[in-house]
Amino acid sequence: MKQLSTKVTSNGHGQDSSYFLGWEEYEKNPYDEIKNPNGMIQMGLAENQLCFDLIESWLAKNPDAASLKKNGQSIFRELALFQDYHGMPEFKKAMAEFMEEIRGNRVTFDPKKIVLAAGSTSANETLMFCLAEPGDAFLLPTPYYPGFDRDLKWRTGAEIVPIHCSSSNGFQITEAALQQAYQQAHKLDLKVKGVLVTNPSNPLGTALTRRELNLLVDFITSKNIHLISDEIYSGTMFGFEQFISVMDVLKDKKLENTEVSKRVHVVYSLSKDLGLPGFRVGAIYSNDEMIVSAATKMSSFGLVSSQTQYLLSALLSDKKFTSQYLEENQKRLRSRQKRLVSGLESAGITCLRSNAGLFCWVDMRHLLDTNTFEAELDLWKKIVYNVKLNISPGSSCHCTEPGWFRVCFANMSEDTLDLALKRLKTFVESTDCGRMISRSSHERLKSLRKKTVSNWVFRVSWSDRVPDER
Repeated sequence: MKQLSTKVTSNGHGQDSSYFLGWEEYEKNPYDEIKNPNGMIQMGLAENQLCFDLIESWLAKNPDAASLKKNGQSIFRELALFQDYHGMPEFKKAMAEFMEEIRGNRVTFDPKKIVLAAGSTSANETLMFCLAEPGDAFLLPTPYYPGFDRDLKWRTGAEIVPIHCSSSNGFQITEAALQQAYQQAHKLDLKVKGVLVTNPSNPLGTALTRRELNLLVDFITSKNIHLISDEIYSGTMFGFEQFISVMDVLKDKKLENTEVSKRVHVVYSLSKDLGLPGFRVGAIYSNDEMIVSAATKMSSFGLVSSQTQYLLSALLSDKKFTSQYLEENQKRLRSRQKRLVSGLESAGITCLRSNAGLFCWVDMRHLLDTNTFEAELDLWKKIVYNVKLNISPGSSCHCTEPGWFRVCFANMSEDTLDLALKRLKTFVESTDCGRMISRSSHERLKSLRKKTVSNWVFRVSWSDRVPDER
């Protein structure tokens, strides 16, 4: 073993997290309507499979793009040869315009400031290499995507310090929480290099408010640190609000082309908005020329294939298609989210009000035997092994309150979702917890909800508790 690196021998990848363990259990016994109707239903995978028919229809109408042809002539040889790491200009232009369209064309993206990467995982890690030395820290609001423990830390040596957020205000970021995390990092003798947020949030399914974004920009300005805004779910907004990007805030504050703007970086991907995670298309957008230059060189380790760039540049350049796609995607996500929420409510379960994403942040605190993370994992195991639903426990997302779960809704058919909700309802009704939630209990909960200060969480909040362990 001494002949191997610590990256090989340690568990820094985070594969032992319940987030990944649930996937492993699913792969052993995947649900299939015909072949395995009693198998496990995957509700832990944030994939967008609701609009494949729109993309397939476009491909049928535009055969040259998929056939690697231009004006009816094959360009296979041209695409098969070596391409440098800067990426195809026409694809970067199409990506920039698509990002602008999602943001209502209120802000602009310079294609020359885009660095292509093999998905947002590669993009985020590349930014860590550019911004942090091993042992430096980034602050992340909780709960956060479990994969960040791998993406940001494993190979870079960077550290994550949590910004603890509470259900009492819908897990919104506060100045007090930011300052507390910053001070905690210094107590741990960690140099804070920046803040990283997902907007919209994974796992909350909520977009950051303008107040939160203003707070973040003011905070990184005062501390002279960086802000990474991972906006890979920006095109999944299904509420009636507009998506507000950190780029909007920079423009509103007249901070474009300033030193502050050089410390604000955006990560994007086509994995969620277009439902193309297998295409491995991600991007970094930065106003710092040195970061763009270095990240471009690093992209040699995770390039986007020329064939993929050619196909998607044609698709994204079709403005009629992208406009119709974004509108229809929004409608379908809204309808599917309502279906999940309605089914959960019929089982006596509520969730955080959401307006984006491919999942809901589900409140099962009332199903816990005790208000502990041990009880949360016990409940999770029952749902995984007995109910045969793979959902993600809040502890895997570093949530500070036991009993929250991320449940995905866009990676399956309506019939499969309905079956999953039926299984969950049967489980709730058959357990001691289910029997305890009588009609009188529901009336008591309704009364408590009316007294709750937060409009974000329907169910009354349990007092905050910081876990001893993840």
